Amino acid sequence: MTSRPLLRRSALASLSHHVLQPAWHDPRIGIVHLGIGNFHRAHEAVYTEEAMLSAGGNWGICGVTLQGDVGKRDALMAQDGLYSVVERGPDGLRVTVIRALKEVLAMPHDRARLFELFADANVRIVSLTVTEKGYCRDTRTGDVDMNHAGVAYDLANPDDASTVPGILTAALKQRRDAGTPPFTVLSCDNLSHNGAALKQAVVSFARALDAELAAWIDTHVAFPSTMVDRIVPSTTDADREAAHAALNADDAVPVPCEPFRQWVIEDRFPTGRPAWERVGAQLVGDVMPFELAKLRMLNGTHSTIAYLSMLAGFSTIDEAIAYPPLKAFVHAMMTDEIAPTLDMPPSFDVLAYRDALLERYANAALKHRTAQIAMDGSQKIPPRLLATIEGRLNAGRSIRMLTLAVAAWLVFLRGHADDGTPYDIIDPLAARLTSDVPADPAQLVQTMLAIEEVFPPKLANHESLRRQLVEAVGLVQQGALRAIELQRG
Repeated sequence: MTSRPLLRRSALASLSHHVLQPAWHDPRIGIVHLGIGNFHRAHEAVYTEEAMLSAGGNWGICGVTLQGDVGKRDALMAQDGLYSVVERGPDGLRVTVIRALKEVLAMPHDRARLFELFADANVRIVSLTVTEKGYCRDTRTGDVDMNHAGVAYDLANPDDASTVPGILTAALKQRRDAGTPPFTVLSCDNLSHNGAALKQAVVSFARALDAELAAWIDTHVAFPSTMVDRIVPSTTDADREAAHAALNADDAVPVPCEPFRQWVIEDRFPTGRPAWERVGAQLVGDVMPFELAKLRMLNGTHSTIAYLSMLAGFSTIDEAIAYPPLKAFVHAMMTDEIAPTLDMPPSFDVLAYRDALLERYANAALKHRTAQIAMDGSQKIPPRLLATIEGRLNAGRSIRMLTLAVAAWLVFLRGHADDGTPYDIIDPLAARLTSDVPADPAQLVQTMLAIEEVFPPKLANHESLRRQLVEAVGLVQQGALRAIELQRG
């Protein structure tokens, strides 16, 4: 059997129909990205390559895996950093080779090289997609969680830090001590006020080490907020085969995604940035309205669909939204309970956004797995659903459908679908969440509301929420599909 050629830079001349533009200069590394997963490679990296093609600049990317994933590092570096974006939409499939990724490192193995880059004055942005749990925050205070094992280790061993707050603090200290202007820290995670949230975690970590360093970071380092949006599923063998068919070369790490993408960025980059605004990104003074719209409308309903689907047996989002009662439920939830909590600029049509989301969910070519979205619920439920519930309760408005969404998560934690099919609970709090899942709805709600990392005490003690959760859990336990029918507005 003959081996197939690997995607390499030496083959780019024969791939002119699968690159954004054939002409390409070889940029220096100007961005270090922590958390080099599928989302970054289908989103920020694409915008950055397009920006360099439009306006130039040395904004090559070094991607970093933080969990010792040498497999991803080695696969990408074997391809000279190249990979393909496999865009799947109603109009067909498009395969594009991305060249902006220059180097990939794996922590802790490549620590010396990473800190060499952190010290380089040309590295002016350190961006992140590490998910909510990567911030190591105490959700009650917003400060870094001093009880987090990784944080405790990093505070005792700051030169061997492995958490995001520890790594960033060490890197910024290195810049300060060398007299090099600090890089901008750019969060691209689905977290409300993500820039401010990351800054608080980093500054509070630094404060525990060195008050003067913390004050310097607080004063001199920019942490702009962003809102990112593109549906990017996990890579499958079908994506690898699609890439090979288009490129006539093997890509071990292609990235599937939908055609839609959006990036709203707070324009605060003291040492410069790529010309992202030339290629569709929105550079604004205040990201918050866009953050909330995306967190509540898209992420909130994505989680809702995921947990109801895991119970009902729908394996992908398009399969779930094709079930008319579930689509009607999500439509009503966005229209009646989520959209009224948003305060958007006049140019933003919330109901048109709702309709666009439903169309994106119905993209049968994407096959976005509900199990992927259901991961890490303890980190996702607070910003995606509980914040909306709190706003509705404060306004004296109905939370019936939002409550059903939270109830679906609570029942999901039992570990099996309505038909008995088992599934794994993947969550940083999995041990606590699954150690005691009472069958009685009132006991289940009481047990879960006591977990302060998820439910703020003030909200957990709200009698209306508690009562409605008990009722909703009882409905969901009788069958997710039946609960949707009974509970939708």
